[in-house]
Amino acid sequence: MQYDTIAYSVEDNIATVMLNRADVMNALNTQMRAEIADAVARGGREARVVVLTGAGERAFCSGQDLGDRATASDVDLERTLRDEYMPMLQAIYDCPVPVICAVNGAAAGAGANLALAADVVIAKESAFFLQAFTRIGLIPDAGGTWFLPRQIGLAKAMGASLFADKITAKQADDWGMIWEAVPDDEFQAVVAKRAAHLANGPTMAFSRVKQAMMASFGNDLTTQLELEAHLQGECGRSRDFKEGVVSFLEKRKPSFEGR
Repeated sequence: MQYDTIAYSVEDNIATVMLNRADVMNALNTQMRAEIADAVARGGREARVVVLTGAGERAFCSGQDLGDRATASDVDLERTLRDEYMPMLQAIYDCPVPVICAVNGAAAGAGANLALAADVVIAKESAFFLQAFTRIGLIPDAGGTWFLPRQIGLAKAMGASLFADKITAKQADDWGMIWEAVPDDEFQAVVAKRAAHLANGPTMAFSRVKQAMMASFGNDLTTQLELEAHLQGECGRSRDFKEGVVSFLEKRKPSFEGR
């Protein structure tokens, strides 16, 4: 796929997917949703970590592009969510390598929930999250009703959705909505360090961590323990596990191959 609304690159096993419509605060339109889905899946094949971020300083993603033809008053929102948003979010959820969302500015509406779909969210302290949907008579979508209660609990999720108040990056950090909020001047360095750690780590183990954590919400304890045993067995047969043990015994830093 040719990318016109995003920028995609791979370097040092890190795939960067940058929303590239800074003139409209990286708002989502039909084309961008398809390109994000394609690029994240591609990153899962071509790299060992995917970093999702936005161009410019103002916003990571301001949500649905209200100037897009797809937001006309007679638009079928149900179809749009099923046919366009679901594949994009599913690509992130199903990505076999870790996905970091580097929130460089405002994350509003569907843009907030696009960020929360990632495995790890790192935000500038000046950034904020906003469930803006009720301001225009809608409910949180793009996974918001699934991510928020699991990350911050029902009480906070309900308030964030009903009142549509801004949630600062610091609040999001304190509430457990994101992994960390970092000073603006340290943001790029922190994201680079975190991405490099994952890009050089035991990729199979990371993949199985994602699988086990996501499955835990629907499993009882016995089922989860069985899944853990199965996935740990797979990891135990990997080259990275052998390297991890040998490097520990030799008192050196491991050199993981991602297999």
